Amino acid sequence: METITPDPRRWWALGALVASMLTLGFDMTILNVALPTMAGDLGATTGQQQWMADAYIVVFAALMLPAGLLGDRFGRRLMLIVGLGIFLAGSLVGALAGDVNWVIAARALMGVGAALVTPLALSVLPTLFARDEQPKATGIVSAASALGLPLGPIIGGWLLNHFWWGSVFLVNVPMAALGIAACVFLLPETSDPASPKVDTVSTAFTAIGLGALVYAIIEAPTRGWGDPLVLAMLAAAVVLITALVLRERRVERPMLDMTLLAHRGFLFNTIAATLVMFVLSGLLFVLPPYLQAVLGNDAFGTGVRLLPMMGGILVASRTAPQAVTRFSARATVSAGLVVLAFSALLASRTTVDSGYGFTALWLSLTGLGFGFSLMPAMAGALGALPRDRAGSGSGLLMTLRQVGGAIGIALLGSLLAGTFRDRLDVTGLPAQAADTAGESVVAAHLVAEKAGSADLLASANSAYVHGMGVVMLVCGIAALVSALLAAAFLPGTPRPTKTSTAPDMAAEEADARQ
Repeated sequence: METITPDPRRWWALGALVASMLTLGFDMTILNVALPTMAGDLGATTGQQQWMADAYIVVFAALMLPAGLLGDRFGRRLMLIVGLGIFLAGSLVGALAGDVNWVIAARALMGVGAALVTPLALSVLPTLFARDEQPKATGIVSAASALGLPLGPIIGGWLLNHFWWGSVFLVNVPMAALGIAACVFLLPETSDPASPKVDTVSTAFTAIGLGALVYAIIEAPTRGWGDPLVLAMLAAAVVLITALVLRERRVERPMLDMTLLAHRGFLFNTIAATLVMFVLSGLLFVLPPYLQAVLGNDAFGTGVRLLPMMGGILVASRTAPQAVTRFSARATVSAGLVVLAFSALLASRTTVDSGYGFTALWLSLTGLGFGFSLMPAMAGALGALPRDRAGSGSGLLMTLRQVGGAIGIALLGSLLAGTFRDRLDVTGLPAQAADTAGESVVAAHLVAEKAGSADLLASANSAYVHGMGVVMLVCGIAALVSALLAAAFLPGTPRPTKTSTAPDMAAEEADARQ
């Protein structure tokens, strides 16, 4: 791309994109802190709570690649506005929803909007910023997206303390409206008519295959892994995802470019980023009920108690670029993953009597591990690609990250639900009450209060903490495996030219020319 005359309004436009990315980021997690409240108000089981969290992420992951191509073909500004409009509409439906199914539908609709916004927010940056400013701008947008994750529970908690649960949806409306106004007035329209056409068959394979996989994992604890429906869904997921890979390898201009995975730096950085999101999403799903139901904090208190993790992320995001410059990306990503593994293994030692101090300790370590592994891994993944593949590379990277998050919630949430139900002591309870108590720790607390049973309350807390410990153990093992993969396979050359959390595409191009 030739040098462009900087637009004086570009930083305002970037501010609007950052606001949009922050909103999408905190919507990944804002509902987590509301789930215990919604479980009480709407009578949602653990499976339904997983769907409320996952409907957004599954749709988001499945549609991100075709959404990016739609922007390339029909205009990025137009599709950004459409995406923010759909997100706004989904938020309104969620705020007015009266039952669990409507909430899940609203979250899925918001996922459609988010899928349009995320890849396009990054792809409009080259038209706004000269090449020397692009790494800084990309770094700011990526950081906003990452910071949104821990912000969600704090904003959600404050809203729940002051308003009804629908307010966690309503907060998106002004943010999305601001984003739409900024796109209309500040962004130039750009497109790339030469980009590949949206492949509807591949899109359907992705969406249905991923949906079937997540459905099977979420339903398995209730129905059993040998249930015909669960097995059928798993089989359908395997068939569809295999068909997708085979189809994309045959197409001349694929939407999901598998050849990118031949770049070792891209492949292993992407695996690291995906596994970090797997661990983080699972963690942010299982932690709020512990802080709320077991430790007895209100919604806002729960959000505030997640702050040590945000502090860890902020420290890491400031120091990770210097660490990459000094020690190499491989060392930084591997070290971050080791810290993440250590914090998860520490968390698995939590007991009912541990108290919040112990939680704050491992949460701050989790934030450090997350920041040191995810941001350099994303930068390294994109930096490993030639400049002309950066667009399709960022689409594939973001898609796999979201898939990691969706499977994290489904798999770790199901593991928690199964362990909790097995450990819960419901002796002496009527069959229906025992069944209800096994649905979630919040439901068990409600049943215990109604029955006046201190034993059930104690059993619910101990079963939940045990389940959380098992989940953390799995997270620790996943992070440790990722650390070993990163240390063994990531390209080991230090890149002293890169001091930004974003890949310097200009440096990449210069390298390629030599």
